[in-house]
This record gives sequence, C-alpha cells and structure tokens, in this order.
Amino acid sequence: MSLTAGIIGLPNVGKSTLFNAITKKNILAANYPFATIDPNIGLVTVPDKRLEMLEQIYSPEEVKPTTYEFKDIAGLVKGASSGEGLGNKFLSHIREVDAICEVVRCFDDSEIIHVDNSIDPIRDIETIGIELALADLDIISNRLSRIEKKAINTKDKEALIEVDLLRKVKDHLLKNQSVRKMEFTKEEEILLRSYHLLTAKPIIFLANISEQDIKTSNKYVELVKEYAKVEGNDVIEMCAKIESELSELDDEEKNLFLEELGIETSGLDKLIKATYRLLGLGTFFTCGPMEVKAWTFKLGMKAPECAGIIHTDFQRGFIRAEVISYKDVFELGNEIKVKENGKMRLEGKEYLMQDGDICHFRFNV
Repeated sequence: MSLTAGIIGLPNVGKSTLFNAITKKNILAANYPFATIDPNIGLVTVPDKRLEMLEQIYSPEEVKPTTYEFKDIAGLVKGASSGEGLGNKFLSHIREVDAICEVVRCFDDSEIIHVDNSIDPIRDIETIGIELALADLDIISNRLSRIEKKAINTKDKEALIEVDLLRKVKDHLLKNQSVRKMEFTKEEEILLRSYHLLTAKPIIFLANISEQDIKTSNKYVELVKEYAKVEGNDVIEMCAKIESELSELDDEEKNLFLEELGIETSGLDKLIKATYRLLGLGTFFTCGPMEVKAWTFKLGMKAPECAGIIHTDFQRGFIRAEVISYKDVFELGNEIKVKENGKMRLEGKEYLMQDGDICHFRFNV
C-alpha cells in the first residue's frame, strides 16, 4: 500500500542532506534557500530483523523487505501561506503526504546560513506551524463561505453537520492550535479527510544536531522535546551529516562505525521505525521457497483487505487465511513444527491482521 512521509522544515536545516541519507540518492543539497523546488521522492526499506530469521528458516530465492515513501519538500518560509518563497506550491506537496517529519536545526554553525540569522528551534517550529494553520484556515473559510448560508436556509441535515464541523475547526485554528489536537466523531473524521488539512497530519520532529553533540546533551534539543511533549509528539535526534556518511557504508562497516561512535541504532533507523508507528502501520509476511516478503498494512485492517494488498483478486475471492505467528515459527524452528503443535490457525473474513502474522491466503475467483 502506498503511504508517504514528507520531510519539511525551513531552508538550510538539513532536510536534503537527511533525504540523501535516507534514500541514498545524490540530490541537490545546497547552502542557500530553495535548493529543492520540486519534491524528491524515494522508497525506504523498513528495518526488520525478523526477515533475517525467516530467511534462515525458509531459505528462499529472494527476500523483499517492506517499504514506504519519503518525500523531500522544499523549505518553507514565513509568509508561505500567502505566497512567499515558493509558497502554496510547497504547501500543496505537504497536503499529499500521510505524515510529516519536520527537521529542526539544533546546532550552531556560522558557515551555514539561517534564514532568520539566528538559531531558535521553537521559533522555527512555530513559524512553520503558523503557515500550515493559515493555509488550513484559508481552505476552511472558503468552504464555509460557499455552503454556510445555503445550509442554514435549506436546513439540509448533512450540510449543517459540515457547517458545525467547519466552524469548530475554524475557531480552533484561529487560536493557532493544530487540528491534530482536536477530537472528532467518526462521521466528522470522514468529512475532514476530503480537506487534507495540513495541521491534522501526524508529525515527528527531527532534531538535527552537530557531530560534537552525538554523545552530549543539547540545549536546543531539550527545548524541542519540551515543546513536542504538549501534543505527545516524538522527537528523534540525529546528525544528518553522520547519517549521510553511514548511508554510504555496507552493513558491516555501518555497525563498526556506530560502535566507534558509541551508538546502538542509527538515527535513520529510529526515524523509519518511528514514522512507521506514526502512520499506524504493521507488517505481515508471506513465506515460501521462492520468496519471503514483508507487506505493509494499516493496523485494524481485516484479513481480506490485507489479501487485497497483494492482489485485488485475493480480496475479491477471499475464502480464508492460514495464519501462523512469527513468534511461534521463531520458537519452534520451522512451519512443519508449528503445524504439528497446533499453532496454525484458519482465519475468516472478520480476522484482524496482527503485526508479525505469516499468511497464506486461499481465494477463488
């Protein structure tokens, strides 16, 4: 399934350097605003140690990890919602993503320009937050002006529900608060999806630190963590420059480099896993002698929907799913022993897929 996380931030905070590291693509990373104009898109593999064990158990010809997209979006500036910089073009790119990864500069370096000529991560976060809120406010206000009077005059029930919702959202945005902090009914959530509101999207803050701060505390990072705590958002610390160097190494070299740095997990691996969680995703597997493959699904999806991720015919003609858990095959050593111990389950159309399920789908079209 196609899900995308967008990397945003002010110009020159390390977005493109980070994106280079994530996707190992040598895109333009320049020390001036608007080095990125059109969004760069790259597929990212989700690190999953379970695949290594499944490869040993099934000895397949090929192993395919699950992936999702990262989109590098050009730097926003103050006034973007009214067309400053490259303005609404950037905002439209953000509307297309499922989650936001906001890169925040948390290091001093006189050689790298800052658009406001000083380092203040909270000011930077609030600058972007205001622009996103203003852009949402514009959409909500325009919609209200078109439907409000007619809805009141006709007393159309559905239109009045929408008007009440839009008024509630507008009041919230006018207080400079993000829509993601609001609570909605299921009916309201469905209505809101069509607006693709920027401040409704889940967010992670990426605190870009210097090489010198890898092992020490950083006053800027602490400020970002305090700010993020209010909404319960994650903060991932990373040095984009080091992550870029790590991305050029093979796995063995990468592990040695991390050891030398005294780090267990790279910032990128933390980011990828955190974004996966943020999007509410899980992984199920299909395993056999030809291929072991990981598949991304939304937590809460039922077995036929997950079958449809592989092929629409699997969902259309779904009969049942033969399911074993990764935990059982790991503990017992192979699929035959799992079956002998009565651990394989036959699940029907109402089964909610679980992260780590190994599935064989039966279907008839």
